[in-house]
Amino acid sequence: MEYIRITNIKDPLFTQMHQLMQRVFPREEVLAFELWKEPLEDSGIRVFVAVHEGKVVGTTEYRYYEDFNVAMTDFTIIGEPGLGIGAFLWRERQRDLDSLAAAAGKKLDGMFAEIYDPYRANEHGFGGLMTMNPYVRREVLSHMGYKRLDHSYIHPSWQNDGEAVEELDLGFLPYDGRDTLDAGLAAAFLRRYYAVLANKPPAWEAMVQSLESRETIMLLPL
Repeated sequence: MEYIRITNIKDPLFTQMHQLMQRVFPREEVLAFELWKEPLEDSGIRVFVAVHEGKVVGTTEYRYYEDFNVAMTDFTIIGEPGLGIGAFLWRERQRDLDSLAAAAGKKLDGMFAEIYDPYRANEHGFGGLMTMNPYVRREVLSHMGYKRLDHSYIHPSWQNDGEAVEELDLGFLPYDGRDTLDAGLAAAFLRRYYAVLANKPPAWEAMVQSLESRETIMLLPL
């Protein structure tokens, strides 16, 4: 299996990747094809696909914030069972992130991820893939060490229509296993991460301001 970075919207592998995203994720979670041009060309956004026998069978997008010394996993898709795609993507992504942190003279502190709450997201079929079932994914992420911030969470729709998406928790993987997180770090991260979207719901701004008013926030089991 190959781990290949996508940097151009014209790459045929990107077409396969986008089709896989459309199959798996709800419409409001998928950026339109033509709007991917700038993100793919952004050196700070890492978009990789897992290619098996010429076919895109998985994909992951992530980024490393050197000043925060944390990463963010935007999404991971395991497109077929029985190929070890999840372990492959995790191993290769971690190797890449560790090298980015090392180049900055640091050791990665942790990683954010938006994690579906299966009790709120169970109406989504996720392309009929049991590997993407929110119950399965949440349990896997829990075993990896992810925890959820003790704070109700929404995020702006990637359709940039000002709608609030409410079916996820904000998770964090602390590499030292700690049970608290700097709330200001979480707020600053969210402001930077969603700066690309001009139309944010008022509830999102209220949520971020609430984080900014706190010193620490508990990290709870998934």
